[in-house]
Amino acid sequence: LKYKTMKEFSKRLKELRLDRKLTQIDVASAVGVSYGIISKWENSKRQPTLENIKSLSLFFNVSSDYLIGLSDY
Repeated sequence: LKYKTMKEFSKRLKELRLDRKLTQIDVASAVGVSYGIISKWENSKRQPTLENIKSLSLFFNVSSDYLIGLSDY
């Protein structure tokens, strides 16, 4: 992901998690990664794979385009 897109992904992931009152551990368990990975994604320190983006999109019921900042819905 490009830097701007990565920043938007990080922001939106954290917003989605907090809006649903979930912990990083909750999200990590749901998508099959460690909670440390969620933290790195939220802080733009690591990029998710396409499969990770797909899993997060399904879990949060949003489009992958929304997650990476290409759309607002």
